[in-house]
Amino acid sequence: MRISFLAFVFISICGFTAQGQKKNAERGTGVGVIRGADRTQAYLPLLKGKKVALVVNQTSEINRVLLPDTLLKLGVNIVKIFSPEHGFRGHADAGAKVKNGMDEQTGLPVISLYGNNKKPAAEQLKDVDVVVYDLQDVGARFYTYISTLEYLMEACAENKKALLILDRPNPLGFIVDGPVLEKANRSFVGMQPVPAVYGMTAGEYAKMLAGEKWIKSIPADMTVITCENYTHQTQYQLPVMPSPNLKNMAAIYLYPSMCFFEGTVLSVGRGTPYPFQQFGHPALKNYTYTFKPESMPGATDPPLKNQVCYGKRIAETGQEAVAAIGNRMQIKWLLEAYRNYPDKNKFFNNFLVKLTGTETFRKQVEQGLTEEAIRKSWQPGLDQFKKIRRKYLLYAE
Repeated sequence: MRISFLAFVFISICGFTAQGQKKNAERGTGVGVIRGADRTQAYLPLLKGKKVALVVNQTSEINRVLLPDTLLKLGVNIVKIFSPEHGFRGHADAGAKVKNGMDEQTGLPVISLYGNNKKPAAEQLKDVDVVVYDLQDVGARFYTYISTLEYLMEACAENKKALLILDRPNPLGFIVDGPVLEKANRSFVGMQPVPAVYGMTAGEYAKMLAGEKWIKSIPADMTVITCENYTHQTQYQLPVMPSPNLKNMAAIYLYPSMCFFEGTVLSVGRGTPYPFQQFGHPALKNYTYTFKPESMPGATDPPLKNQVCYGKRIAETGQEAVAAIGNRMQIKWLLEAYRNYPDKNKFFNNFLVKLTGTETFRKQVEQGLTEEAIRKSWQPGLDQFKKIRRKYLLYAE
C-alpha cells in the first residue's frame, strides 16, 4: 500500500506521541493525562492547507519538542508566532517589555502580545487562516495568559479567523476561591468578574467568555481540543515551568495565595531560588528565617534587591504546598505579615486593588477583620460564579 510522505509523517508522529504520553505519565502526572496538543490526530485535519499562526511559549510542547517544531515537521504551514508575557522562550521578567523578532530555529517571525500590542492587529492577521492557542496556564486570574486569550478571541472574531485552542490541564483546577473581580477594577491582570482562583482550563474559560458574552466579539469558528484522562481533581504536575518565577510545583500551588503580597511592600522571594514560596521584609525583625533577593535571570531587579529580608518559608515541595493550602487559596500569611509589620500605613501599594479585583480587601485587613469574616464576604460572589462556571465545564469535577 502506498501512502504520501505527509501521511507517513502523520502516522509516525501519532506513534511518537503515544510513546511520549507514557513518558509524561512516568515523569509525574501520575494519571496518564493526554493534553490537547498531544492529540495531533484530532486537529491536524483542521490545519491542512491553512496558513497558521501560533500563540505559544516554552510550555507549548509535545514530548519535550516545541509545538512549532512538531507542526513544521508535519508539513503545517506556520506563518508566524505570537508570544505572551515572558516571551516565546519564557525568559523575560514579569511585566518586562518583550520585543518582536525572529525565532532562530524556525526562522519564523515572533510578535509579542504584551506591552502596547496585547491584541493581534488586523494587519498581523491578514495572512492567517487559523490561530492556534497553546499555553500552559496556572489557574489564577492575575496570571495574564487568560487575558491574552480574551484579546485573541476578539481579534479572531473581528477579522473572521478560525481559533483552535489546544487545552491543557489546570494545576489548580480543584480550587474555586478568592474575591470576585469588580468590573471597575478591570486590567490586564484581571479582565472578568471571576474569583482569584477560578478552577477552569483555558478551553473552559474561553467557552465561558463566549457563552456569557463577556467579550465584544465572539469567534464564529472556535474549536477546543480537550484533554483526556483529566478531571478537576487531578493534581497535574507541569513538565515545563510556565514562567521564570514559578520554578516548581510548590510555587504554582502557592502562587494565588502569595501573589497578593505583590500588592504590599514585602518580597515574595523574586531573585531567590524560592519565589512565591516565601515572604519577607527587612523590617520583620521578629522572624528568624531570612533570604536576600539578588539579580538573576527572570528577576533582574527584584523588590528589596540585596537587602536581607526576615520572614517565612511556606513550603519546599509540591506535596507540602498542597497540604499548606488545602482546597482553597490562603490569606492567613498576608494577615500575619500585616499584624507584624511595624508601619502599617506603608504596608500596601496601589497594585493590590488590581490583584484582588476589589477595594474592599485592603479596607477589611486594615479594619482588623478576621480571616473568617473576609472569606464570608467573598461567598455570595463565589456562589454566583460557580453557577456560571458549571455550564461550561468540559471535565468532571
